[in-house]
Amino acid sequence: MLELPMIVAAIIVLALIVYLLTGGADFGGGIWYLFATGERKDDQRSALTDAIAPIWEANHVWLILVVVLLFVCFPPAFSAIMTALHIPLTLMLLGIVLRGSAFAFQSYSAGADRLERRSARVFAIASIITPFLLGICAGAIASGDIRRLDSGIIDTDFISEWLQPFPFAIGALTLALCAFLAAVYMTVEADTDALKDDFRRRALWSALATGACALAAILLAMRDAPLIWAGLTTARWSIPFQLVTGLAALLTIAALWIRRFHLARAAAALQVALILLGWALAQFPYLVYPDIRITDAAAETAVLRPVLIALALGSLLLLPAFVYLYKIFKPGRAARPETSPDEVT
Repeated sequence: MLELPMIVAAIIVLALIVYLLTGGADFGGGIWYLFATGERKDDQRSALTDAIAPIWEANHVWLILVVVLLFVCFPPAFSAIMTALHIPLTLMLLGIVLRGSAFAFQSYSAGADRLERRSARVFAIASIITPFLLGICAGAIASGDIRRLDSGIIDTDFISEWLQPFPFAIGALTLALCAFLAAVYMTVEADTDALKDDFRRRALWSALATGACALAAILLAMRDAPLIWAGLTTARWSIPFQLVTGLAALLTIAALWIRRFHLARAAAALQVALILLGWALAQFPYLVYPDIRITDAAAETAVLRPVLIALALGSLLLLPAFVYLYKIFKPGRAARPETSPDEVT
């Protein structure tokens, strides 16, 4: 039977996966908003705005859930992360706030062209900075440089833990994954074949960028994050897991190539979910390597059990609400027929 701390930790990982698949794609939409090009530049931006607008606020629920669970259920880990990484985390929070406010100003600035242009620029830049900082924090947590003394005090200078090549490589990988997800999703969301092809090309290029960033990250992990390197290369589950992840990546590229966009979306989501799950498995049983394990950092059972009960009851409201949200604001997209290359006029 799973212990309560393990169950809560698994829920945190699941919430992170859902956040990356939803909120991460929203960040990716901001990236492509900034780099919209060509004669359909305005149409690309309009399509991205229409896709993001109804759901971007709700998607942050999953990040809030992660933060609350860490704070309540694993206070030593929360303290260590927030202390050592308070600079990138504060900048990330500012990015989330600026991105949201800029998107709102942009949406309600009809007629104020200067305000609309400035808001769009802030929205796009914040969409790049925020996931990059999130990846930096993840890389720092796994690198082994956040140390907790026997007294419980975090031994940190607030900079060296994250200002290193490996956390920056993970930041770049996170950024690439967000751009990749957004481009793949938009091949389904876009209303015209021309726009679908625009985002298809971006998805293929970002798939290559994701692979390059992943390769750089795993090579750096050999020196800078030995726990991640060992987990992803020498554990019994690592080779089969890597093969399945690789097959999902190849399926995504193949589906994009033959313009089977719904299949590409499902395969891309699976690929990204497996990447994050593999990271969590490689870091197990640590929340913050090497001093804070899941079981050692967990709160008392008297805290964990009510939290799990509240999560179970809350899910009865939250999950149907999300299903209803997507059903209302994205009706019929899944049923829209896809066109083959020969059918494009």
